[in-house]
Order: sequence, then structure tokens, then C-alpha cells
Amino acid sequence: MNQLTAILIGATGATGSEILNQLLVDSDFKKVIVFSRRPLGIENAKLENHVVNFDEIHHWAHLIQGDTLFSALGTTLKDAGSSTKQYKIDYTYQYEVAKAASNNGVGTYILISSYGANAKSAIFYSRMKGQLDEAVQQLAFSKIHIFRPGILARQANKIRFVEKTTITILNILNKLGVLKSQRPMPVTLLAQKMILVSKKALDAKTQIYSLDSIFNIE
Repeated sequence: MNQLTAILIGATGATGSEILNQLLVDSDFKKVIVFSRRPLGIENAKLENHVVNFDEIHHWAHLIQGDTLFSALGTTLKDAGSSTKQYKIDYTYQYEVAKAASNNGVGTYILISSYGANAKSAIFYSRMKGQLDEAVQQLAFSKIHIFRPGILARQANKIRFVEKTTITILNILNKLGVLKSQRPMPVTLLAQKMILVSKKALDAKTQIYSLDSIFNIE
């Protein structure tokens, strides 16, 4: 395999930071280009970090060049402050970067969506995620991988109290054979699976991975 160039947005988040760490030590990737709102503070010969304003993508869209775009940008309603602001980050920013990448000839696109994503859902978050899933599939990528995990088990220094409590309860229930469709997924494992599929051929243009199929990727 020729050495690849990865593009990443959302590198400061729980999953995005894991994707970045794994890409930087993956010998199949010669360069990792990250677009972020603030400097990452990481020194690595493979890393190219562009500090950008996502509201002004027209100024830097030409820099979105490479083989694979990993899209891990996202926020919570609480952190965003309103559904309008969350939509801008979770949908608009991600779609605009994907569109620019597609226009620039990037071949592979890998998106972190969500369990229950459905463009027709009555639930705002699920509807937003489903709308993005549908929109990016209309872009001219050669391969599109959409991941729909359930609850993510973040790193110890990033996990929230409510998340930790929920994960503990789910793990107990899972051992009893209950709610296995909702079992937590470590962000380290999710990042590993996303990078793994980036190197695989697809029979169809788009592959959507549910929780079970993510665990089963080899």
C-alpha cells in the first residue's frame, strides 16, 4: 500500500484525539492534516495542524487535500448552548468540510454518526445526524463509511459523571444479557475500527456500521 495522507476534523474530542494518536503511529499514513479551532500543541513530523475558523471555510477549503477524511467533529447541546449552535457544529461544519474534500478529489470519507440516526426522527439529535448521513452520501467520494455507535466510553480524563454512571449501569446489564444493543464502545476501539476500514475496499460506495457491526470489523 502506498503511504496515505489523512485529514481530520474534531481532533480535540474524545474519539478524534484517539484517531489522531493512532494515525500518527500508523506506518500506512505519511501525513496527518488536522483542521482545528485552536493549536493542538503536539509536535510530530507527520502532523500538519491548520488553525481555522469553521465559519470561513472558503478561506481554507483548498487545503483539504489527501486520501481520507475522518470527520469526528461534534458537541453536546449543553456545551453548544442552543440547538442552533449545535446544528452548526454537528451538521453545517462537517458537511461543508466534506463537500470541500469531495470537490478536491479526496477519495474516502469516514464519519462518526450516532445510534438511531434518522433524517425523519422526531428527536432533534437523531434527525440532525440522519440528515448529515443522507447529505454526505450525495457527494462524489469513492468510498463512504458511516459509523453509528451507541454510548461512547471516553478517556478517564474526559468522561463526564453522568456518562460514567450510565456506562457502569449498562456494563452490569450487558453482563446479564440485557440491552446489548446499547453496550458502550471505548473510543480507542472506535478509532481503531475507523482507521481499519479506511484501508479496505468496498463493494458499494457506502457502508453504514451499526453498533454490532462495528465490534465485528476485522
